[in-house]
Amino acid sequence: MSAEPRINDRIRVPEVRLVGPSGEQVGIVPLAKALELAQEYDLDLVEVAANARPPVCKLMDYGKFKYESAMKAREARKNQAHTVIKEMKLRPKIDPHDYDTKKGHVVRFLKQGDKVKITIMFRGREQSRPELGYRLLQRLAEDVQDLGFVESNPKQDGRNMIMVLGPHKKKTEAMAEAREAQAARKAVRQGDAPAEAETPAEDVEAAVETEAAPAEAQDAG
Repeated sequence: MSAEPRINDRIRVPEVRLVGPSGEQVGIVPLAKALELAQEYDLDLVEVAANARPPVCKLMDYGKFKYESAMKAREARKNQAHTVIKEMKLRPKIDPHDYDTKKGHVVRFLKQGDKVKITIMFRGREQSRPELGYRLLQRLAEDVQDLGFVESNPKQDGRNMIMVLGPHKKKTEAMAEAREAQAARKAVRQGDAPAEAETPAEDVEAAVETEAAPAEAQDAG
C-alpha cells in the first residue's frame, strides 16, 4: 500500500470534513464542494485522516508540504544520535608515554559522546597476573571519571580483560556542542577587524584651541 495520502480527484468519498488553509474548521461538505474550494484557492485537497468518518481533508500546497516534510526528515536524520563503541587496546606493562597517548584517545571519544571498550591484552606469562590489567583499567577509569563512567566492570575474556566506559554526555549534546564550536570558529575567521577608537569631541576641541593659542599670542605681539 502507498504511504502517500490521496489528493484531489483520487479522493473517492461523497463528503469530507474540510479544514481550511490556515487550519480553520470549515465543516462537513460534499466532495465536489471541497474540490471547488481547492481550485478557488489554487491549492490541493489532501486527505489527512482517511480512517475518520467522514475522512478529514485539508486545503494545502501539497508540493510545498512534501518538500518541507522531506527537509524536516533530513534534519532529524542529521541530528540523530548513533551509539558508537570505540575500542582501545593496551598492554599490562604499557609505557607511560604510550599510556598518555591512549588515554588521550579515550578522552576524545568520551567527549564525542561515544562509548569506549578498553581491552587489556595478556601475552605469555602475563596471563598469570591478571591483577596488572585490573589495576591498569582502574587507573584509566579514575583518570577519565570527569568524562565517563564504568558501564561494564573489568572481566576476563580468554587472554584479554575488557572494560566498557560510558560517556556522561549524551551523543546529541556532544554533537550540538561540536556544531556550536565550529560555528564560533567560523565566525572568528570571518569577523571584521575591530574599528579604530574614535577621538572624543572634547579632545578634538582642546587640540584646536591649543593650536590656535600660539597664533593669537603672535598677533598680540
